[in-house]
Amino acid sequence: METKKLIVITGASSGFGLEMAKTFSKDGYPLLLLARRVEKMEALNLPNALCRKLDVTNKSDFEKVIAEAEAIYGETDLLVNNAGVMLLGDIATQDPSEWKTMLDVNILGVMNGMAAVMQKMKARKSGTIINIASTAGLQPFANHAAYSASKFGVRGLTQTGRLELSPYNVRVIAIEPGAVKTELLDHTTDKSIIDGYNEWKENAGAVNITAADVATTVKFAYQLPQAVLLREIIITDTMQDV
Repeated sequence: METKKLIVITGASSGFGLEMAKTFSKDGYPLLLLARRVEKMEALNLPNALCRKLDVTNKSDFEKVIAEAEAIYGETDLLVNNAGVMLLGDIATQDPSEWKTMLDVNILGVMNGMAAVMQKMKARKSGTIINIASTAGLQPFANHAAYSASKFGVRGLTQTGRLELSPYNVRVIAIEPGAVKTELLDHTTDKSIIDGYNEWKENAGAVNITAADVATTVKFAYQLPQAVLLREIIITDTMQDV
């Protein structure tokens, strides 16, 4: 029987990350689960899962926890850069500290993760990096200025990473979900924006797709043969019209 290889998931305490942790664990993969709320990950009680508290903007801490897991389970075969923050607001009135938070977590956090694993992947000519982007990185939405900027950045970063890593047989994939019910919207501080977003989601019909559906999609892309690369996957509720 083939030994399953290490999977690293950031933002694993809720939403997509939590569902990915459960989905991959069912298939017997060893996991390194990373998030700020370590108790949420530990509560899953998954076998062969190392749960560590991490701020993805701290590059040295990112490297340390990956080294810890690799000493136990072997080198990382899949990194899912899922940790992200969505703080909606318009450019004129939003607190600039919220811009910085999104750019730091959503872009620099992804770069820190990629840098932590890519050299070993290049050396062995195998591995996969999946970056969770968004349809907000493909088109603009009202009150999404800084968030869209960060997700457009993730898409560009993924494409550039692919140019660097494809010659070494390493896959870099962007998963771009539309509106899905997770805790992400809860970070927004303007209640009127939250209400407007939820009203739009209801009107658009985007109420049936779940975080588990996104996790299933991530697993599908990863479990294809190493020679098969789904460069970008846009996943939305069938009834979402934008």
